[in-house]
Amino acid sequence: MCGESRTHGVKWGKTTRNIKLTVFVTYHYFLGLRTLTVIQDAVRMAEKKAGKPIDLHDINYEDAKVYEMIGQAKTEGVFQLESAGMKSFMRELRPENLEDIIAGISLYRPGPMDFIPKYIKGKKNKDSIQYSCPELMEILEPTYGCIVYQEQVMQIVMKLAGYTLGRSDLVRRAMSKKKGDVMAKERANFVYGNEAEGVEGCIKRGIPEDVANHVFDEMIDFAKYAFNKSHAAAYAVVAYQTAWLRCYYPVEFMAALLTSVITNTKKITEYINTCRNMGITILPPDINEGEGGFSVSDGKIRYGLAAIKSLGKNVIDAMVAEREKGGRYKSLKDFMERLTGREINKRTLENLIKSGALDSLGATRKQLMMVYGQVLDEVNRERKENVSGQMSLFDFFSEEEKKEYEIKYPDVGEYDSAQKLAFEKEVLGIYVSGHPLENYRASMEKQVTAKSTDFEPDEDSGHAVVHDGYHYVVGGLISDVTVKTTKTNQNMAFLTLEDMYGTLEIILFPRDYVNYRSLLETDKAVYVKGRASVSEESGKLIAEKLVLMDKVEKEIWIQVENLEGFREKQESLYDIIRQFPGEEKIVIYLKQERALKRLPSYQNIFGSLTALNKLKTLFGEKNIGVKEKSIEK
Repeated sequence: MCGESRTHGVKWGKTTRNIKLTVFVTYHYFLGLRTLTVIQDAVRMAEKKAGKPIDLHDINYEDAKVYEMIGQAKTEGVFQLESAGMKSFMRELRPENLEDIIAGISLYRPGPMDFIPKYIKGKKNKDSIQYSCPELMEILEPTYGCIVYQEQVMQIVMKLAGYTLGRSDLVRRAMSKKKGDVMAKERANFVYGNEAEGVEGCIKRGIPEDVANHVFDEMIDFAKYAFNKSHAAAYAVVAYQTAWLRCYYPVEFMAALLTSVITNTKKITEYINTCRNMGITILPPDINEGEGGFSVSDGKIRYGLAAIKSLGKNVIDAMVAEREKGGRYKSLKDFMERLTGREINKRTLENLIKSGALDSLGATRKQLMMVYGQVLDEVNRERKENVSGQMSLFDFFSEEEKKEYEIKYPDVGEYDSAQKLAFEKEVLGIYVSGHPLENYRASMEKQVTAKSTDFEPDEDSGHAVVHDGYHYVVGGLISDVTVKTTKTNQNMAFLTLEDMYGTLEIILFPRDYVNYRSLLETDKAVYVKGRASVSEESGKLIAEKLVLMDKVEKEIWIQVENLEGFREKQESLYDIIRQFPGEEKIVIYLKQERALKRLPSYQNIFGSLTALNKLKTLFGEKNIGVKEKSIEK
């Protein structure tokens, strides 16, 4: 499909309005190659899973399951339907057929957007639809009384005023190009007719003058922004095809989608979070399984080798070709020996190790980092000896004897989770095997009121999710701090805050900088409350309050059946408190008496996972809860 310029025929059956549509899509005419490549790659992987060819022109275009997914706004990666504004529109629209998608794509643009409430109202309540004259019903009924397409403008002037097809197209073009003098002339022709030019006019056809003028006004309002329907229908077909793949082959579709943005860290982060929300596991890159792009491995997505820094296409092609020819790589030395010195150097090896791509070689990343230089030197030395025809003592050993002299991995264990994640971020641009904020996920779900991506203007509407001047709480890691001096010789700070979705600029003016400068360290997990500052180009947060995530005030609530039951376990509770002293307050709720008892501050606890598990063992899991004080208050 990709790379071809031919025209494809796309057919589907009757819609709920019994409309038989046939759209011929010349793909290269209306969209770039990225979506086509996503479709092509997804189909290729889906065919492997299905074990049969998949023809997207022959799928069911009335599949309720696909429309339900679109109506739930699960449209990340779906052509034309993935922006925040469009997702919100799809939730309201709840499309039921391709006609709704065609109309949705046509309406969701500056100008026609004003008609969206009317369109949705008409779709939900057909009795609310009013037509200026009965003749409009046949033309506007499929779009619930709204003028949505340029073709409808042509139909209206033909049916109401007797225009010919050719002249109706002249009217359409004049309206779309805002030719005032032409439109003024055509208004007179439309309303009163023009016998010399063969136009009857509305009045002669029994339509009152005021109604005719009103209809013409509505056409002018819409036609200057209108899509032609064939164009929108072509978009809708591709939108449906990507939605169908996402619905029935989600892993394959998301792998293809990730490959299409492999050089765009921001989009990779966004789509990987989508995968995790869909329950799709993301695996690190692997020289023994991976490909240049993202691939599917046992129902999971394998990270693409091409995303690793300093790993060029030629190197990847050589690695994959050698693996297909000679089988899996068995060890670090085997990997180096089977590839040439031009393809493998110390920087390449280091980035492969840090990314996790060599995890399948039977050693930890820390062990591999300790020995890769030594192994590479040995392989290069042996290559030189082979080229010069020299023989070493090692050549006289049997295979069993050679194993005795193979480099042994030092007993150094593995890097801790934080270091592994830092390495992944360094060479891949994102965290793969986890996220430093994972331990705070439950807390963030309660505290955070906006994500970093909510501050970015929507690519279609130009509006961000957050509103300028409103207050929000964001949470993430401080990844960069820049301190600057104002004209009044005071310090202020610009922070880069990184959450699980992207980054956000935080501004601390002098007064707030003085209050919170002790917290401004990179890699600190913080909540920030502040005021949004949103423009057409970007969004920022003006900070008013910073709190370390580890320092958020918490209370441990313990529910007990009655006072007697509490007294029976009181000493055991105090033993746990003595084992885990901390800052979290403990609140006892006596169920039978409906009474609360807050323990004194010297009996505060450190609410670690271990401590909470001990409390759950003592009182029962359902009787232990953690309440956080809201940052907003």
